[in-house]
This record gives sequence, C-alpha cells and structure tokens, in this order.
Amino acid sequence: MKNHYLPIWVGIAVLASLTATGSAAPPVMHEPATHEQLAQALRQAEQKDPMKNLPVSKGEDPLVLSPVKDLISQSDLISFQGVATLVPKRAILQIPKNYRDRMTLQPGVRIVGWTDFYAINRGWITTVEVSRTQAEGNIDLPDETHKLLSKCGNLVVATFMGGPISVLPLKVPETTDPKQPAGALPQKPEAPVTPKP
Repeated sequence: MKNHYLPIWVGIAVLASLTATGSAAPPVMHEPATHEQLAQALRQAEQKDPMKNLPVSKGEDPLVLSPVKDLISQSDLISFQGVATLVPKRAILQIPKNYRDRMTLQPGVRIVGWTDFYAINRGWITTVEVSRTQAEGNIDLPDETHKLLSKCGNLVVATFMGGPISVLPLKVPETTDPKQPAGALPQKPEAPVTPKP
C-alpha cells in the first residue's frame, strides 16, 4: 500500500493563496504607551484597590509567633542506668510504683532518642500501639488494652507508628437530656426491678 503525502510546496502554496485573498485580518499596530499613560493607569488602579475598603481586623496578629514553649515542660522524662529519653506528656499510660524513681532526671545521664532508649530497656517498658483517632480522644482504647494495663507490671507507653504519642482523654459526647448537667457521663437506663414472690 502506498502512502499518499502532499509535497510541502503544495501546503505553502495553499497558505499563500489564503493570505493573498484576505481571509486573515492584518495585524493591528498600536503606539507604545507613554510614561504619563502608565502613571495614570497606576493611579487609577490604586484608587480602585478593593483592599482599602475592607475594615481593619481586630485581634491578635496571626503572624506574630507564639512564645516558644519549653521542650522539657511538654515532655515526660524516663531515665535508667545513666541513659534518659523524652516522651510527650500523656504518652505514658501506666507507671507502676516500683518505676516512679525512673521518671526523674538523674545527674550525669545521657539523653538519647526514644528508639535507642527503648531498645536497651524493653524488658521493663511495654508499648501499646494506638491509632490517631484514639490518641485524639475520639475513640476509646480497646478492651484488650484496658485488660493489659490492669495486668501489666511494666511501664506502658502509647505509640503511633513506633514513636511515642500523647493520648488525650476520651471526649464525652454532648447530651441532649436537660436534666443531666453538661459534661456529665451519660447514664445507663436502669433495669426494671421485678418483685420477688
């Protein structure tokens, strides 16, 4: 099968004939803008600036940085045998009585990251992996975790993807019962009492 292509000179001839017949409009030439015209256009744009009509916002400037918070005040410290690490506040779910002395900064300790500290102290530290919604307090921890906490004698740290994370208290849903005070836990309905014969 032969390919039928038109030679390039045929295409050029067709374009030249279209241009010669006037089917394409000639380009319009304008004089360049003068300095005075540009300055006047700028003044008009500044006068029509919509930002000038907006009221001045009240309140704190969001661009001003909040005061720098101290890392130590936002963290709990775990220390043992000359090595210490920092975990976020509320990341420690359980501290047994015999480990309370390990929650203070001892003189001369070397501070390391969580993974290094946990690697050498996993004999007395248990981690519980939580989801982000559980850490935010939107969902309660599962019953298995509560059972583990009641039976475990180790220090228990909540983790998310292997790193320690704060676990906020469970958010209580708002009640619509007008007799119940705001923020109170919802009451379970009482079971009917059956009289004994």
